[in-house]
Amino acid sequence: MLVLTRRLGEAITIGDNIRIVVVDISGHQVKLGIDAPKDVEIYREELYVKIKGVPFGAVSNENEDSAAES
Repeated sequence: MLVLTRRLGEAITIGDNIRIVVVDISGHQVKLGIDAPKDVEIYREELYVKIKGVPFGAVSNENEDSAAES
């Protein structure tokens, strides 16, 4: 996991087409703005788990484990 420090109004980019901006900081809450293509699924983690039924990374880890065993 990459950990970055950003201030209000600062951003990070992921690849060529995803940008995450710190929009607001209030107490212990940080609001992020995300610019990404419409085909990129973006979920809060708790919703991801409800929708996918597994924690983040579990699906790809299972595929990697299966490939390593073959």
